[in-house]
This record gives sequence, structure tokens and C-alpha cells, in this order.
Amino acid sequence: MRKALPSILSVVTAIAICFVAAGLTRDFGTAVDAFIAMLWGGIGDWPKFFETGASATVLRPLGEAATKAAILTFTGLSVTVAFRVGLFNIGAQGQLVVGALTAAVVGAKVEAPAFIHVPLCLFAAALAGALYALGPALLKLKRGVHEVISTIMLNWIAVSLVDNWLVVGPLRAATTGDNSISGTDQIQATAELPRLLGETSRLNLGIVLALVAAVLTWVFLTRFTRGFEWKAIGLSQDAARAAGINVDRGFLEAMLLAGAFAGLGGAVLILGTELKYPASLGAPWGFDGIAMALIGQGHPLGVLAVSTLFGGLRAGGTRMQLFGVHKSFPELIQGLALLLVAARLLWDKLLDRMSRKRPLESARGEQGPAAEPGPRGPST
Repeated sequence: MRKALPSILSVVTAIAICFVAAGLTRDFGTAVDAFIAMLWGGIGDWPKFFETGASATVLRPLGEAATKAAILTFTGLSVTVAFRVGLFNIGAQGQLVVGALTAAVVGAKVEAPAFIHVPLCLFAAALAGALYALGPALLKLKRGVHEVISTIMLNWIAVSLVDNWLVVGPLRAATTGDNSISGTDQIQATAELPRLLGETSRLNLGIVLALVAAVLTWVFLTRFTRGFEWKAIGLSQDAARAAGINVDRGFLEAMLLAGAFAGLGGAVLILGTELKYPASLGAPWGFDGIAMALIGQGHPLGVLAVSTLFGGLRAGGTRMQLFGVHKSFPELIQGLALLLVAARLLWDKLLDRMSRKRPLESARGEQGPAAEPGPRGPST
């Protein structure tokens, strides 16, 4: 709990700062209404549900929040597993893009029953993301190229290759009559992620997959020998080598897993929400994964919790526009929280000072007030 406090305090502080900013630019009454609307847009409008009994007022917002949380969880895990061995995977965006495109192509072109088609699309997307992460891993191992440089460059190569050529060129959707369709062909119904609540909500299997991935990653990193070896590599490569750990293998494994997670994030986006690769993916989900990993303190379950929170905030952000407050406030909260988490030393000093005060105050309370000196008797 002590380790999570800086992240919790950073998020709370970021929300407070953004609320004050909204109040100053509009008025505080409007800011209150806008932030309450954002809350109901993320967790469901429960007051309206109790008033009308309409389940859609709760299920639809929860579905939107869950779909966003699932993608953020996968990209956050992508950055987290690379962190574990001391690597900084900035390439989750590019890995997500190639994974999303692969899922779209397999979902549209391959014909199979749903129980085969969905896993096939997920596997293909994970494999594509892993292979796209293989390049930076080999450059790191064979030529000493820093992974930050190579993954950043590969991000823009993926975006340019996919968005500016494949999606508008060879993989463009077939036109029907005079209608021009953007993006790739729509995936087949058998490739869509099953919706858990039917047509009432877009809540789909993606959030379950993200939850399972986060838990299994936590178990692997904390309960398996290989997970401890990864931790040793991240703490000190020289010490890990001295202990007989294959550091190069650890780098390769972590980067492949990181790419696979990002690719799965792209698959969840396509199979659960977009149902085709659009003209542009829009939100930079891969870069948001860096924020999820850092605010989540590099812990898989912390990433899951933070992704769930910001998935809800983003889902409700669009409702803020009804009160004249821009929908980008959730992203602003995320950015401020990341900035405050980076100032971890400040939070550590504050918490240490508070923890030192408590024993002193409790000790004073146990001793009671000091006795006043009485009158002195005559000296003998």
C-alpha cells in the first residue's frame, strides 16, 4: 500500500487541479456538473437507473469504459514487462498498429467458426506484435542499439506503412456502387469478440482477456523462477550474468511478450469496437500504455487498476461537452498524474515526514501532560 500511495495521491491531485481549471474557465457550478457527468459516463448513471429502471443507463457506460480499459491494460502490460528486464519499450504504438491490421485482415479474409476464428485473430495479432518487437530486440543484442531509439523509429514506420499505404491502397475496402468506404473490409461476424451483455452494451470479451493477462503476468513475475530472473536482470545485468542468468535470452523473451501484449491490444480494438481497421486508429493507445505502466508503478495489477480508472474517465469525458467543458480533460488528468508520479521523491519525502510525526504524537499522547513542578521545601 505504501508503494501505491504516490500514484494514488498523484491521480487525486491531478483530478483536483483539472477541476479547479474547469471552474476557473467556466464556473464552479458548471465544473461540478461536468465532472459528475464524467463520473456517470464511466461507471453508469445510477441515479437515472434507480429513477427510470432503464438498464442501458448503466450498462452502456460500463461497456464503453471496459473496452477502453482493456486496450489500455494490454498496452500498459506491454511497457511493464519490458520494464522488468530494464528495457523501455516505446514501441507499443507501432506493435499495436500491426497487430490491429493483422486482426482486421484475418477477421475479414479467413472463414471459420467463431470458436476458431476469434482465437485465430487474437493469435495472429499477438504474433504480429511480437515479430514487430523482435527487430528492436535483435538490434539491442547484436548491435547495441538502444531500444528507445529503435522502437520510436519503428512506431512511425508502422503508422506510415499501415495508415498511409496499406489501408488506403492494397488493403482498402472494396467499394460498393458510388460509395467510397474508408479503412479495410469489415470483419466477419464470426471474428467479433462476444458481447457479454448482448446488444445492450459493447462490453465484450476483451476486458476478461485483459484481466486474465494482468493476473497471469503478475503470477509469472512473482511466482516463477523465470520471473525472478527477469527482475534480477532489470536490477543489475552484471550481477545476473554472474549468477548464471542468460541476460540476452531475458531481453528477447521480454520484448517478444511486450510486442504480443501490444498486438493483443490492437486486436481487442478491432474485434471488439471498430470491427475493421479504420482510416486512422485515432487515440495513441500505445503511448498511453507508457502512462499506465508508470502510474501503475510497473506492477501488472497496478496497471490493471489504473487502466480501469482512466478507461472510465475517457468513457465519461465526452459527456463533459454537454456543459461546455472540453472532452480532453481525462487526457489532461492522465498527463498531470504522470507528471506528478515522476516527482516521486517529493511524495516519498512527504510520506516519510508524516510517518515520523505519527510516532511522536502517539508517544506524547501516552506520556500525558508533563507534571508542573510543585513548591520547593526548605533546604536542609
